[in-house]
Amino acid sequence: MLLAIETSCDETSVAVLDGRSICSNVLLSQIRHHQRYGGVVPELASRLHAECIDGLIHDALQDAGVGLQDLTHIAVTVGPGLEGALLVGITAANTLAACLGIPVVPVNHLHGHVYAVEQECPLTFPCLICLASGGHTMIIHMPAPLTFDLVANTMDDACGECFDKVARMLGLGYPGGPAIETLAKSGTANIAFPHPIKHQANAFSFSGLKTAVMTTINQDQHAHEDIAASVQHRIATVLSHKLSLAMASHPVDHVVLCGGVFANAAIRAHICDELDGHSVHIPPIKLCTDNAAMIGLAANHCIEQGLVRNDYLHCHPQLGLNRPEYL
Repeated sequence: MLLAIETSCDETSVAVLDGRSICSNVLLSQIRHHQRYGGVVPELASRLHAECIDGLIHDALQDAGVGLQDLTHIAVTVGPGLEGALLVGITAANTLAACLGIPVVPVNHLHGHVYAVEQECPLTFPCLICLASGGHTMIIHMPAPLTFDLVANTMDDACGECFDKVARMLGLGYPGGPAIETLAKSGTANIAFPHPIKHQANAFSFSGLKTAVMTTINQDQHAHEDIAASVQHRIATVLSHKLSLAMASHPVDHVVLCGGVFANAAIRAHICDELDGHSVHIPPIKLCTDNAAMIGLAANHCIEQGLVRNDYLHCHPQLGLNRPEYL
């Protein structure tokens, strides 16, 4: 049995897994605490994680019907993320592991997003991964387990950040993604927002799109519903186009879409239509956003490759994806 802890941003989550079987996955969102500020306040996030982590560990064990004595490993997110928030989870994992005499499994948060798809089916290699979340937008070629070759990365804002900033411009509050998706359902994608660096295969850019939206809002010539629908459509077309460019240099049969942005049904549907003929795998919506179960699913592969520790205090270069300085 493995207990997994995720505290990288504004979700505190603890899960218990038996191999790929998720026995429990409890989560406490901090959204209502951060909404008044229009985004995540790091110091507040850390304090809220510290207040609830013990209770969530208890709840996860109880939901799974197991005790501490049944655990063989403690997995924990070690980055990337908010440093103070990560420290809460890492401290809890180290303490539990030391008391129980079992190893810690340090997990890259982005690896967790990728391996969340294994709740549906095992990954098939080689594959291309499109990972789109609040802080990351990237395409990764994955030739083997825990082997990641970065194909394209964002030069500025991630598309999830773009959603949040556009939502703020439209007065929709935080978080922006779900609010934009809801508003877009009553709008029409009739605004031709720019497609940044369209022919550059190794990079994304969403800052220009954000600026174009601000200009459109200031002109006050379009309904907010149409702006939301058009932004959502442009982000979907950017992601699908970059995937098509990546496939030209990395031909694969299997594509994985993961990260919180793919909780958006319209974006999922658009890319699946554009990739018709390829096998497209997407985690269940509840595993697209941050959660501990995805950390546990990735940890299984770390354990297989011997990537475990007595504690986690120092750098571990084998865990890096594109931000080794976090790890």
